[in-house]
Formats: sequence, C-alpha cells, structure tokens
Amino acid sequence: MKKIGILGGMSAASSQIYYQTLCELTLTHFGGLHSPNLLLRSLDFAPLAKMMHEGRWTDIAKVLNAEAISLEKAGAELIILATNTMHKLADDMMQGVDAPLLHIAEATSAAILDRNCNKPAFIATKFTMEEDFYLKILRDRTINPLIPNAAQRAQINDIIFSELCRNEITVKSEDIYVDIVKDLKQSGADSVILGCTEVCLLLNEENTSLPVFDTTRIHCEAALKAAID
Repeated sequence: MKKIGILGGMSAASSQIYYQTLCELTLTHFGGLHSPNLLLRSLDFAPLAKMMHEGRWTDIAKVLNAEAISLEKAGAELIILATNTMHKLADDMMQGVDAPLLHIAEATSAAILDRNCNKPAFIATKFTMEEDFYLKILRDRTINPLIPNAAQRAQINDIIFSELCRNEITVKSEDIYVDIVKDLKQSGADSVILGCTEVCLLLNEENTSLPVFDTTRIHCEAALKAAID
C-alpha cells in the first residue's frame, strides 16, 4: 500500500474527518488490525484563513508548496489536499513535487457521473462557488452545477468559517442549509455536492431528498484506491 500524504489542518475539523474516514475504509477493505499508511501534516488554519479573506493567494501557494515538498521528502507517494477551496492553488502547490496529487474535484466528478447525475446543487465556500477553478472541472465533464444566490452564498460561507471550521454544529444552521438545497431542487437540482470538506457535518442523505456527493468521503475512497493500486 502506497503512503498517502495528507496536507490538512484547513480546517482541523475536516482533517479529523479525513483520518477517521480513511481508518474506517482501510479496516473495511483489509479487516484485521489494518490501518491506513499515511502522513498527516496539519497546518494552523488561522493565518491561512486571514490570507484567504485578504486575497493573498500567492502567499498561501508558497506555504502549500513548501509543505507538499516536505510531505514528499518524508515519504509520501501520493498527496491529497484535505480542503476543496485550496485546490484553487493545486498547480502552484505541486511545483517541484513528483508525487501525484489526487484532485478532489476530479474524484467528485467521476462519482457524480457514475450515478448518472448532471445538475447538482453546489454547497461550498464563496471562493469555490464563485470562482472557476472547481466549476470548470465539473463543467468540462458535462456536469452543470446549480449555484445558490448571493444571499445564500453569504450564509453558507459564514456558517462554514464561523461554525463548521470550529466543529460547531447547530440545528439553526442545518435548517438553513436544508432550505437552500430545497430551493435548488425546485430549480432543477438532481443531487447535492458537499463542496466544502466540513459541509458533511450539516448535510447528508437523511436530511435531504437528493443523492448526496460528500467530497470528503469521495476523496478518501479515491485515495485508498490509488494507494492500493
């Protein structure tokens, strides 16, 4: 089994889900006392989040690139970036790194097409919902995501950064997310992409009536498959 390098901490809440999910998937696949062969580099998210909101993406890219290089030097044979939004910097992050990056949007696209869906509601940070780096990958694969309106995007983003990234879960916020998905379903959505790695803390197939694509779990499943192959 290849050694997976996880670049995480963005947020710590999502990195915990990554590790727990990879442990679960590995045990299910191999049984016995097996656990995943991985390295987890957890960054301090606070300064990176500040840079995000200040638009200092070049500075973030330098940090991520240095950390990806360090993961490879430590023995990582494939790398996953445990956040959707930071895939905006995927190409810059992997400069000088030979280990392959398993891209979360590509893994998610494959999962959506496998279920014969093509018009998912897209719930993510404002960066991921409003910029092209993620949406282009979906659209290039004939997937046409439905994006919440501006007011809804602001609500979604605020809940992510003020609550979910701190591992805080409230019924009020769950209701907000569920209502937004209902609105998008009325607009024709045939499924839901949980396009931020913490959104699975609020949305799932039990509180929505649509197929749910949990990008965190999809990413972990693809990473384990790649490590085994």
